[in-house]
Amino acid sequence: MDIQTRCKLNNGYEIPYFGLGVYKAAPGKETIEAVSYALEIGYRLIDTAAVYGNEREVGIAVKQSGIPRKEIFITTKLWNDDHGYDLALKAFDESLKKLNLDYIDLYLIHWPVTRLRKESWRALEKIYSEGRCKAIGVSNYMIKHLEEMKEYANVIPTVNQVEFSPFLYQKELLEYCRANKIEVEAYSPLARMKKQNNPVVNNIAKKYNKTHAQVLIRWCLEHKLIVIPKSANKKRIRENADVFDFKLSAEDMKALDGLNENFRVSWDPSGIE
Repeated sequence: MDIQTRCKLNNGYEIPYFGLGVYKAAPGKETIEAVSYALEIGYRLIDTAAVYGNEREVGIAVKQSGIPRKEIFITTKLWNDDHGYDLALKAFDESLKKLNLDYIDLYLIHWPVTRLRKESWRALEKIYSEGRCKAIGVSNYMIKHLEEMKEYANVIPTVNQVEFSPFLYQKELLEYCRANKIEVEAYSPLARMKKQNNPVVNNIAKKYNKTHAQVLIRWCLEHKLIVIPKSANKKRIRENADVFDFKLSAEDMKALDGLNENFRVSWDPSGIE
């Protein structure tokens, strides 16, 4: 596995296992420079969202990179205010326009908004059928939301993007998604460094001569998760990618698996009906 190794989705389209998240990267120069640098050093997956306010900058960096469009995988997401069939179609058009691309690789429903998500998914299926995005999926969906989708979805989600780290090891959700051919994509894999003093992680990091963050990213990759650590800092963008020259032992994986405490740094979607 290396920085550009890809995972085959349930529709045959391929997504890199490793990428850059641009959540909270400031619109303007910061986002353009972060994405440009990431692409320069080998990243090929960039994850943005309408609500991040930086789709335009992501598109600029992609265009300026000179890398063939087919080599770069762009994900963006439908925000909560844009749920419903017509609104979702309009929101997609706006994202596509801001990105200034011919198509989006993966379009996700950002959160499972009550009562509206069924109509939103119908809109995503239409967009997908028209070829304007290569894959569609969801984010922050729990098992109950995915089970509900079986009642109305004609297209199975390719991806479920959820918060995932050793401190939030959603094993049951992961197993459910695997059984239903949905790939799990981990956001906030570093738990926003709120656990950076954890002795288990730091002892393992010392053993491999790696950083705390690199161990957490490698743990995701060992679990065959797509992983998108966010950063706008060049040093950390490079450091986060330096995870393909070591493997965690079975013993170390078990120790990291045992750190789960349902610790979240983002909203908890389990209460959404």
